[in-house]
Amino acid sequence: MNVQEDFNKFMKDAKRVLKVSRKPDKAEYIDLAKISALGVVVVGGIGYIIVCLGYLIGL
Repeated sequence: MNVQEDFNKFMKDAKRVLKVSRKPDKAEYIDLAKISALGVVVVGGIGYIIVCLGYLIGL
């Protein structure tokens, strides 16, 4: 496949994705925000624990 054919296939796939996508309703958006916030807190907590352990063992 050449570059033009690859680009045309990408555009066709992108249009198909945009056709089937939809805007989330309020409840779905709030759930996604809660899950994302929980993920940030968990990753931050793990990082904090690792830093504290590093200080304790003298790294």
